[in-house]
Amino acid sequence: MLLVTGGAGFIGSNVVAALNDAGRADVAVCDVLGHEGKWRNLAKRQLADILPPAELMAWLNGRRLDAVVHLGAISETTATDGDLVIETNFRLSMRLLDWCTANATPFIYASSAATYGDGAQGFDDNPSLPALKTLRPMNLYGWSKHLFDMAVAERAARGEKLPPQCVGLKFFNVFGPNEYHKGPMMSVLTRRFDDIRAGRVVQLFKSHRDGIADGDQRRDFIYVDDVVRVMMWLLATPSVSGLFNVGTGKARSFRDLMLAAYAALGAPPNIEYIDMPAQIRGSYQYFTQSEVDRLLRAGYNGGFTALEDAVSAYVQGFLDRDDRFR
Repeated sequence: MLLVTGGAGFIGSNVVAALNDAGRADVAVCDVLGHEGKWRNLAKRQLADILPPAELMAWLNGRRLDAVVHLGAISETTATDGDLVIETNFRLSMRLLDWCTANATPFIYASSAATYGDGAQGFDDNPSLPALKTLRPMNLYGWSKHLFDMAVAERAARGEKLPPQCVGLKFFNVFGPNEYHKGPMMSVLTRRFDDIRAGRVVQLFKSHRDGIADGDQRRDFIYVDDVVRVMMWLLATPSVSGLFNVGTGKARSFRDLMLAAYAALGAPPNIEYIDMPAQIRGSYQYFTQSEVDRLLRAGYNGGFTALEDAVSAYVQGFLDRDDRFR
């Protein structure tokens, strides 16, 4: 049996789908389903069990698992309840780390590109404690993930025992099916798609930085299928441990993203550029791009989907259909 925490969420439900497609029905999900229809992300799936986080440690007692994929977290970058975020994102992660260590169980967990803060220190996924200590996350969510990365690095530096496979993944700007419950945290493509399809104007931010055109602010957009492919490879390659960026290694603009959606629909672009709110201009990131050399050196060769192809697959396979769920 495998455990996927956050398995009803965006990335988690896509992992569960991939496991089912690979012939595994012995998948247990730990998540909070809530009242926002998140259960629909799992409506087509076969599960061995589903449990709330409050019951997780008791449920684990005496069990043997093939692996723990730990994706459950409060992931809103606007979260403000520090005690709840630390309990959920850090302390629960520590308990799972201890359990996987004691029970010799592979442990793959979600870190985040939010740990890099404003990017001033670059986007190098150096797992050493000195390198991690130079990072300055800009929000509570990123800090909670960073704390756990450092805790794992501290144990490694001291030569303390860790799970037989221990992998942290710093996801960049992931988009794709089953993110619909995320509200304002959905990808900009998903938030704007109905406007694109209806022919309504789509607004992007003007640039307030010399040398950068309006709408040319760039992110490392990665399709969720590529993210899942990395995790499935890791589950099949237990000899690989470490801390890895998961992005394409190629930054693309928000304008590119929107133009790809218009092209997937065969519709003419209708974009206008608006002033960025003054309160975020000083802290807004104009560029993020993962460094993926460490993942490639570890042996991953699954490749990454080009932005236009990924958007086309998402739009035509999910967003432009009555049933948008995987």
